[in-house]
Amino acid sequence: MVGPVVCAALGLEARAVRRGLARTPVVVVGYRARRADRLPDACAALVVVGFGGALDERLRPGDVLVADEIRGTGPGSVPCAAPRLLAEELIRDGLSVQVGPLVTTDHVVRAAERARWAARGARVADMESAVVAAHAGKRPVAAVRVVVDGPGHPLLHPGVVGRGLAARRVLARTGPALERWGVLLVRGEDGETEARTP
Repeated sequence: MVGPVVCAALGLEARAVRRGLARTPVVVVGYRARRADRLPDACAALVVVGFGGALDERLRPGDVLVADEIRGTGPGSVPCAAPRLLAEELIRDGLSVQVGPLVTTDHVVRAAERARWAARGARVADMESAVVAAHAGKRPVAAVRVVVDGPGHPLLHPGVVGRGLAARRVLARTGPALERWGVLLVRGEDGETEARTP
């Protein structure tokens, strides 16, 4: 069994996060994780990494959300492995990090829909994490999203180019923390009692 494997939807995200990784493999799972069958059968954990859309104003472009649970559009959620430890490692590297629920949808979330998800407690939306979690079986799962858009910062706006470049720079800084977290997780030194349940 190999250590944790990082999953990214897009090649752009994969190239960014690879800059900070020394030994952790990155698998491109495609938009909406349509190529999740590329994921290995044996690894210590799956970590979804990439860009996301904030659902509330507490998260600003360039901030990082570490998911403590991954929700789909239906009932139930998947708890994430040692999210506070992962957040602490990212903070050690100077990143602005928050912890909270992430929701996976099959489309870009905008306007009123953002408010509805935020009212349910979700902090960030993406289109891949729940799909990857469904492929994980009993393996631990984590999700790290760098905010590109959100309330007051719409995706379809000229400013998104600059925000996207800034988010890519943040994403490129996440690798060392991901590897430190992975080592602690594999050693069982996560300091947390969260257990992943199917």
